Amino acid sequence: MTSAPESRADPGGRGHGGKAPSPHADSVGPPERAARQTRERRRRPSAILPIMSARKRRLPRHRAWPLTTTDIDRCLGPLMSEVTDLGFLTGHDSGTIVLGAAWIAPVPHNYGGGVHPDMVGFRLDVHPVDATDRAAVRAVLLARALPQLHAWITRALAADETWRLTPHQHYWRLADGRLTHRDEA
Repeated sequence: MTSAPESRADPGGRGHGGKAPSPHADSVGPPERAARQTRERRRRPSAILPIMSARKRRLPRHRAWPLTTTDIDRCLGPLMSEVTDLGFLTGHDSGTIVLGAAWIAPVPHNYGGGVHPDMVGFRLDVHPVDATDRAAVRAVLLARALPQLHAWITRALAADETWRLTPHQHYWRLADGRLTHRDEA
């Protein structure tokens, strides 16, 4: 009599009556053995396979983002609902730019080529910096740039219709330890 394959009807999802198959079972053929080995590899403890976010792996080792999503969320609080896109850029060199904010205006175009209503709002971009400078840049951004970002978004939300119908960009630059910011076209 042949045994049923790992059945879909098994509520435990393991087959064999809810018990894990023995690693020494001789009745398991090559396809089943390969599937079991794959499952066992996935269950290795995190000490063996370090957990690292996919976002972090996209940067070279000598680059790092000075801010996290949590930092921005803490600073903006309820204004975070106005942010439609939060990006962590992966380019090798942004020059002196460390943080960028943009107002995506509802610009209408002919033939339906305008901005989708879900994209109208604020886009924030965190630019990578040298990993050795990350702590110093982070301290400056937390102390000065994020409160300025909060104020900029607050002013933008209270702005008149003319301002809101025009796209705007605002950049924070850090050069020689000096943080500057301004609107740019």
